[in-house]
Amino acid sequence: MQFKALTAALALGVMPAATIAETYNVTVAAGHPPVFRWVRMISEQFIPTVQAELEGTGHSMNFSEQFGGSIAGVGEELEAVEAGLAEIGTCQSLFDPAKLAVQNVSYYTPFVSADVRQVATTVDALHDDNADMLRAYADNGVVYIGAPIGIDDYLLMTNFPVDSLDDLDGRKIAAPGAAINWLSGTGAVGVAGNLTTYYNEIKTGVYDGVLVFASAALPGKLYEVAPYITKFGLGAQYAGSLCANEAWYDSLPDAVKAAMDKGADAAMAWYHDDLESFVDIALTQMDEAGATITEATPEMRQTWAANMDNAAKTWAEQLDAQGRPASNILSDYMDAMRAAGATPLRDWDKE
Repeated sequence: MQFKALTAALALGVMPAATIAETYNVTVAAGHPPVFRWVRMISEQFIPTVQAELEGTGHSMNFSEQFGGSIAGVGEELEAVEAGLAEIGTCQSLFDPAKLAVQNVSYYTPFVSADVRQVATTVDALHDDNADMLRAYADNGVVYIGAPIGIDDYLLMTNFPVDSLDDLDGRKIAAPGAAINWLSGTGAVGVAGNLTTYYNEIKTGVYDGVLVFASAALPGKLYEVAPYITKFGLGAQYAGSLCANEAWYDSLPDAVKAAMDKGADAAMAWYHDDLESFVDIALTQMDEAGATITEATPEMRQTWAANMDNAAKTWAEQLDAQGRPASNILSDYMDAMRAAGATPLRDWDKE
């Protein structure tokens, strides 16, 4: 009976989906080069896990890794995936704030927590619980896969010593995306930048320092041009995740989607395990290379936080007016972080 049913289906040009074996050619895009951990997690965990999960399903995937801006620059990955130039990419909310605005909630709430895994998993969970988080992807023709990119606690790295906040007055400090808001109230002049340009622009005097994190500062050799490292506890952050072209993803069999979910979970675990073990190593190696590392006093931290504009409130209200309820997301994020044990220097959602 099964043979007759299959023969009839073939005669009608219909093949049961579960019986069709297919090989998928998949391009993965990242604007950053593979020296960075969030790109390496694709090669070292996501891809091999997906391929392992597909064994025995009759399906397979061949991956073409297009990193370092080969088909999409930093902040252009979502557009490349949306246009179908790549099936999967690192959709970086930090560098695509117009399209992934609500995903930037942690970057509008500094001084909340240095626990990078908690920040990343909290934002990842918001995608499960809050339809407005997923809407940001659907509105742009992509699908959230997971593998959140957590960023370790931000540091201030400068080419001059910082003994007090007064030392920042008039200094040009680069920061990525919404992190420029953190400089409000310090007297510093915020300049937009990213990891691919920091070294040369500090070296050539475009700016005097950067807000950056240890795990990227070491491989980027920023200690060579900005040897004064001040630990202010500005906070760990969520910067993006893997996303897929919506039409392509929707066409995949459930077994392939399940394999990608497993790949994203494996990448998330590997990424944060590796990151957490590396942060202390990075600080130690920069110290050994001649950097001067100091810890800001509690008074300096409190003064910085107190003088900062509440950009989170302004950000949320502006998005609310556009029909994107960021105030709810801001509250949900802050509540989740406080419930997890975080003690923010300011309760950005309650002011």
